[in-house]
Amino acid sequence: MMQDVPAGHIAAVVTDLEMTAPPTDPGPAASLVRWHNPDLDAYRALFREIGEEWLWFSRLSLLDSELATILHDPQVEMYAGPEGESIVELDFRKQGVCEIAFFGLAPSMTGRGEGRRLMTAALALAWREGISRVWLHTCTLDHPAALPLYLSCGFRAVRRRVEIEPDPRLDGRMARHAAAHHPVIL
Repeated sequence: MMQDVPAGHIAAVVTDLEMTAPPTDPGPAASLVRWHNPDLDAYRALFREIGEEWLWFSRLSLLDSELATILHDPQVEMYAGPEGESIVELDFRKQGVCEIAFFGLAPSMTGRGEGRRLMTAALALAWREGISRVWLHTCTLDHPAALPLYLSCGFRAVRRRVEIEPDPRLDGRMARHAAAHHPVIL
């Protein structure tokens, strides 16, 4: 079944993935630093640096109060690479579950095996007493290596859906030149 995407919108196939037990042989981990109560502007700058090429716009759409409610919640943990080159956001707000809400590397870090080391670190932080499920999602707008990485780390796909949203390049949330591999259709 085909579905038209309205002019000025983007569409992505979203895949939810989960694991219900920690990996048995995770491999070497990246170094991460806990980012307590992140400054909203600094967070948005890192979010934009990592996600602009992949049209990460969800957090750019939130009001300061909405974003602060998430990021400053004691059950949401934010981590960054020591040089601010990566982001891992772990959401423990649902009992027994950890959602890896955001996971990404700056463009300068991709293609070097850093994603696997970052995921190893993220999973080491996510799997703690009381957690029986770790999950995340990716989509067809994301880096093409994301889904294969998640699968190779032990996640399994459990759900697929189509998301249609207004194109963030048309309302100023993102630069017009962002994600040039996904054309703007007016």
